[in-house]
Parts: sequence; C-alpha cells; structure tokens
Amino acid sequence: MARRELQPINAGSMADIAFLLLIFFLVSTTMDVDTGLPRLLPPMPEEDQSEDKSEIKKRNVFVVLINKDDQLFVETEIVDIGALKKLTKEFIMNPDDNPNLSEKRLEYVDYFGNVMVTKGVISLQNDIGTSYGKYIEVQNELAAAINELRNDLCLQKFGRRYNDLDPLNETEKGIIEAVKKVLPMAISEAEPNKTGGS
Repeated sequence: MARRELQPINAGSMADIAFLLLIFFLVSTTMDVDTGLPRLLPPMPEEDQSEDKSEIKKRNVFVVLINKDDQLFVETEIVDIGALKKLTKEFIMNPDDNPNLSEKRLEYVDYFGNVMVTKGVISLQNDIGTSYGKYIEVQNELAAAINELRNDLCLQKFGRRYNDLDPLNETEKGIIEAVKKVLPMAISEAEPNKTGGS
C-alpha cells in the first residue's frame, strides 16, 4: 500500500484572519466609561453686564457638607442619607413659612400665572478626602428631591409627571421650561477643601 504525500497548509491567509478577529474583538468589546455628572454651565456674562453684588440671605442657603469620613452634615447637623431628600424638599417648599427655611417671591411664569418661586439655593460642599461614591450618592438624592417636587407640581397642574413630558413637543417643552422656573435646580457646588472630621 502506497502512502499519500501530505499537502502543505496554505498559511497565506492566516494574517488576514487574525486581523479580522482583532477588528471583531475591538468593535464588539465594551469599554468602561468614567461616570460623571451632567452639568450645564451658566453662560458667560456679557462684557457690559454689571456684577451682581447682592448677597444671598443665610436662610436661603441650604448647606450640605460631606466630610473626609463620608459623614453627611445638613446645616451643621449629622444626617443620614435617607433623610436628605425629605429635608431638601422641606427647605425648597417651606410649606409653613418657617423663617429658617427659604424665602419665596411672587413671579409670573407661563402656564402657571402668578406663582410663589423659591429663592433657596443648595450649597454642596465636600472634603478632599470624600469618596466619589458618597459624593454621587448625595448628588443623586438632591436631584431626586427636586425631580420629585417637579413631578408633584406637574401632576397637580397638568395631570402628568414632569419626567413624562416630551421636550420635542413644543407645548410640553414650554411646560418643562416653566416648571424649571418655578422649581429651579439651584445646586451650588464649592471646590473641595480640607474640612476635617467635623
């Protein structure tokens, strides 16, 4: 019986196959993306615009501080993260006209007419040693408090939640802007500093 001679393997297209596999894995692999906070910065002031030197009253500033040990302070009191949303909503709405909570001013807003608008500003400060996770958690609670207030306002006035409004619809876009004027997302973030443990 005669042995057949083995045919040589054509390795000429191996480089092409390896290249295609490399491209496939690069395209199909997901990359970790750094998490961050979407923030719309205010526009630059015009050159001839005078600087606003009016001071904000202390009662209109809701101070939220996170120290290096990730402890949360609201107005110098240690607070659990679970209570932050309720305290924020109470500060903004000030339903009992408490002199220690934010003031309101009467303002005309489209779709609402004359309505009381808060003058309150949330001041978020953190220490250099604050963990990123805790900072994001506090940010989320503050934003959630304002979004819940916006949802409640829209349900009461229009029978729909704020989150369900369509920004591509002209009428609903106007309502969204009006709600933002009544309940602005006024969160002031200070540069991190060394606040220590207290």
